[in-house]
Amino acid sequence: MNKNVIRSVTMVSVFFCLLWLVGLGWAVAEYYAGKPDRIPEKPTIEKTAEKKDGLHIVALGDSLTRGTGDESGKGYVGVLMDEIKEKSKQDVRLTNLGVSGQRSDQLKEQIQQTEVKRQLQSADMILVTMGGNDLFRGGQALLEFETADIADIEKKFLENMNFIFQQIRASNREANVFFIGLYNPFIELEQGKEMSAVVRHWNYQSAELSAAFPKIVFVPTFDLFELKVNDYLYTDKFHPNTKGYRLIAERVASLLTW
Repeated sequence: MNKNVIRSVTMVSVFFCLLWLVGLGWAVAEYYAGKPDRIPEKPTIEKTAEKKDGLHIVALGDSLTRGTGDESGKGYVGVLMDEIKEKSKQDVRLTNLGVSGQRSDQLKEQIQQTEVKRQLQSADMILVTMGGNDLFRGGQALLEFETADIADIEKKFLENMNFIFQQIRASNREANVFFIGLYNPFIELEQGKEMSAVVRHWNYQSAELSAAFPKIVFVPTFDLFELKVNDYLYTDKFHPNTKGYRLIAERVASLLTW
């Protein structure tokens, strides 16, 4: 084999060898160009708020929240739930934390409990009835409406409610809060008119306090019972009956947007 042939074969071999090396280098470079410098040990997952199904209502307060006097057992909270289900076409979950006989100082303690805070955090709507046991005290207020004791009781009540509203807003800034005002169950008694004046002032101060907080709405009920109070009271002449609770529920429902 002459030298020219050997030289040609050698040159072709070298050419293909260089071509293979260039191709290999290009392939390796392309592979690593699409890779991160360091492979993370675990994938990063962005934390998002868990989506809730339906609506969660949390009810706080006294015997009105429990529905005492309603023969159907629903109270205004249960009637309102039915209304919301019908209008919104959503599932509604209720957490009723009402305690019969509860005063504002007791609700102040309850609102600081860990489980209560947890329930408030997940609430879409919060309902509150409070003040009847502070003011009326089983009818004792009828004997004291002209004394300074009522003013002192009202002041302490407003201080307690201010703290309660602060705690609610600390737990949940978005949920609408509906604070149910007082009616006068004693309006037809001898000192009923004087007691009505006390209740109206109490409600005014409660409404002003509510207005100081975002999304806390005061719900008046005094006018609902004013003209026919006995038609809407239970046999104890203090708690609403089924009709009375329905009036309260309808008043709250009228404030909702669907």
